[in-house]
Amino acid sequence: MAATRIFALFNLKPGQDPATYEAWARATDIPAVRAMSSVDDFQVQKVEGLLGSDAAPPYAYIETIDVNDMGRFFEEVSLPGAQKIAGEFQSMVDVTFLVTKAL
Repeated sequence: MAATRIFALFNLKPGQDPATYEAWARATDIPAVRAMSSVDDFQVQKVEGLLGSDAAPPYAYIETIDVNDMGRFFEEVSLPGAQKIAGEFQSMVDVTFLVTKAL
């Protein structure tokens, strides 16, 4: 089990096309994050709804990043290639990152 799990809860910024974001995530973001030695697993999920409710969910997407070494993770995300991808991501979304540890 990963030492740390990061949840990224986000919505696309106004004017962003979901199909464009999702194609970018599949082609760029997912392979790059999964290639990091500090990451054991990375998943991007599209939210389909709230369990037992017809209300709109507060977030359209959730990412989970299972990190085995946070120090190494910060080193890897500081590299120029990762910074470029992070900038592209930030330009498309409004995101909240939650850092967690299992009980």
